[in-house]
Amino acid sequence: MKRVMKYSLLLSVMLFLAACSLPGLKTSSDKNTISITGGITTESQILGSLVAEMIEHYTDKDTTIINNLGTTTINHQAMLNGDAQISAARYTGTDIATTLQLEPVTDPQEAFSIVQEEFKTRFNQVWFPSYGFANTYVFLVRQDTAEEFGLKTVSDLAAVADQLVVGADRAWMSRQGDGYAGFTEAYGFSFSSILPMQISLVYNAVAAGQMDVVLGYSTDGRIARYDLVMLEDDRQFFPPYDAAPIVDQALLDEVPELTDILLKLEGVIDTQTMQRLNYLSDNYLIEPSRVAKQFLEDHDYFEGGTVNE
Repeated sequence: MKRVMKYSLLLSVMLFLAACSLPGLKTSSDKNTISITGGITTESQILGSLVAEMIEHYTDKDTTIINNLGTTTINHQAMLNGDAQISAARYTGTDIATTLQLEPVTDPQEAFSIVQEEFKTRFNQVWFPSYGFANTYVFLVRQDTAEEFGLKTVSDLAAVADQLVVGADRAWMSRQGDGYAGFTEAYGFSFSSILPMQISLVYNAVAAGQMDVVLGYSTDGRIARYDLVMLEDDRQFFPPYDAAPIVDQALLDEVPELTDILLKLEGVIDTQTMQRLNYLSDNYLIEPSRVAKQFLEDHDYFEGGTVNE
C-alpha cells in the first residue's frame, strides 16, 4: 500500500512540474506573446528591452523578457526548448566557441558568416546583422598616456612596452588561444611589468594612475566615464564579439514583418553609444528597460525604414 502511495505521489509531482513553466517563460496560452531572452548583464537587458519595445511599437504582439538566464548556453537551450523565440544579446565569438564548438575566428565578417550559416542549418534560427558594436577585450590608456607616447594602436605599445605598467584580467593571463601567450606571439612583444587583476578593478586602477595600460571590455561604461582611450587591435588578435539578435525561423514565418522591424536595429548602436547606455543604467541606477525606451524615443523608433505602422 505504501509503495502505491509513493508511486502516486511521485507521479503527481512529475505531472505538476511538467505543467509548470519557469517565471518569465512563455506558455502555450500566450499565443500573442513573444518571449525574448535578455540576460543578467546591464547590456543584455538593454538589448532585450530594445527588441521588445520595437516589436510592441510596430505590431499588436505582446512581449515578455527573460532576464534570469546567465550564460549563452542557457539562452541557447531556452530557444531550443521553445521557451523563447528571440535571443536579443548574442555575440559571434562566444557562440562560435561555445554553442558551435568551433575554433576561434579573428575576421569579423567571416565570424558573422559562420554563425549565420551554422545557426540556420543546425537550429533553423536566423542570426540578424549586428546592432553595430562588438564587446571584446580592448587595451585602454588615459588620454595623457596616449598623447605622451603617441599611442593609437596596440602595435604602438611595442616601442614602450618596457616603460609601462600593465594590468590585465587574471583569466586572460593564463588562457589559451586569445590569452597573453597568444598575444605575445601575434604581436611580437611582451610587457616588462604586467600584473593580473580582477577585470572589475582595472578601470579605476588606470584612471587613478596606478596602471599605465589595462585590458578591459570595450563597451564598459567606465571607459566613457574616465575618458579612456581604446587602442585599436590592428592585428585583429582578439576574436570579434559582434552583438546581434537571433530569431527562431518559425516565428518569422508566423510574423513575417518582424524581419523588417529587427533590421531597423542594424548598425544603430556603435561602441561609444553602448558604453553610454550601460553607463546611464549602471551609474545612475536607471532600469535597463527605461534606458532602452528613451533611446528608441530619441530616435523615433527608427521610423522611415521599410516598416509602416
